[in-house]
Amino acid sequence: MFGRRPAKAVELLADGRHRDEIKSLNVTAAVIDVSFEVQPGEIFVVMGLSGSGKSTLIRMLNGLLPHTSGTVEIEGTDITKLGKSDLRKLRSEKVSMVFQHFALFPHRSVLDNAAYGLEVRGVARAERDAKAREALAMVGLDGWEHKVPGQLSGGMQQRVGLARALAADTDIILMDEAFSALDPLIRRDMQSQLLELQESLGKTIIFITHDLNEAMRLGHRICVLRDGRVAQIGTAEEILNDPANDYVANFIEDVDRTRVLTASSVMEDPIPVVDPGQGPRAALRTMRDNQTQSAFVVRRDRKLVGGVNETAIGEAVRDSVKELDGLVDSLERVHPDTPVADMFAQAAESSYPLAVVDDEERLVGVIPRGTLLAALATPGGNDDQAHEDAPRVETAESGKTADTAGTADTGAEPQSEAAQPQPDPGGDAPATEGSRQ
Repeated sequence: MFGRRPAKAVELLADGRHRDEIKSLNVTAAVIDVSFEVQPGEIFVVMGLSGSGKSTLIRMLNGLLPHTSGTVEIEGTDITKLGKSDLRKLRSEKVSMVFQHFALFPHRSVLDNAAYGLEVRGVARAERDAKAREALAMVGLDGWEHKVPGQLSGGMQQRVGLARALAADTDIILMDEAFSALDPLIRRDMQSQLLELQESLGKTIIFITHDLNEAMRLGHRICVLRDGRVAQIGTAEEILNDPANDYVANFIEDVDRTRVLTASSVMEDPIPVVDPGQGPRAALRTMRDNQTQSAFVVRRDRKLVGGVNETAIGEAVRDSVKELDGLVDSLERVHPDTPVADMFAQAAESSYPLAVVDDEERLVGVIPRGTLLAALATPGGNDDQAHEDAPRVETAESGKTADTAGTADTGAEPQSEAAQPQPDPGGDAPATEGSRQ
């Protein structure tokens, strides 16, 4: 709270008052009843419109702004109880920060800027220079050590700020609108670099942004703020598929869902499957039992071999062929992390549903064309009973996907509509007793 009567303001807000109702106290409520936990190695994104409390919140996490009520704990230590010297030690050893407008010293070299946090900590010159050079190399600035910030582009200056945080080697990095001052192409490049660094370094990052697409791309989880309160906390897929209220639903309305949703979030169980040791007759019976015209051939260790279709299998049965050898087609395969946007061309070229395989080529799911198209749809309806200003909203269970009504989880796609009663637009088979609705 900013103002002279914060305690009274806290009391009124605890009773459910909106922050506009306490303006008569000459108090500004910047962050109200915000509660969350961030796990080690997680990128936790806090987003919202201007005035939602994002920058105030992140500055409370390292003690730059004092709390009015509540606690801020880092590894079990409540930093709101620390004195000034302990807070300075915390910032130099535990929590580093990357600012929106770079915050570089214009008269210092790139190397000295990157090493500044270590200099404040009292690290010897040779050691801090070595660590700063290593950090600059991580962000692609090796060879620029002796330049000054004025000789660098905006994107390069932001890389120096990131290198300074990396050189400090803190477990936690706070990033306040770190990429918002950059041009779109440079901004996306910085996002990619951050994700690559996170993959190798495993830092805990709290990232502030007002850009929803940026939040969806970077965040393991996202906290949406509105007027200082939490509107929803969840993964990108949870927020897209199950917005907590109308505010969140309107907020995400223009998000490119195909760039956020991945194969793992839209795939269905692989039904039916046949063992490569089975003959054509058994494969044909499996397809007819599941009312499909194709099936996946999968070994007992779940590794995908390919697919078979009813036409070829039927001819093999008539010709008394005993084995599947020579009847198995190769399939289009995608990884569980493949964005939906990257799968349309493959789906269009394949007569089978897309096969989702893990790093060891084991079949983990399938994506019929109808399911892929359903992923583009905005979820219908929100929870009208969820109050927009609720201080904390529980999010949906992880792993829920968009409703794909009208498609059956048969794992195979018919080759002709005439063979199936009431097919859906994607060509999937009608639901059977054994298929998941």
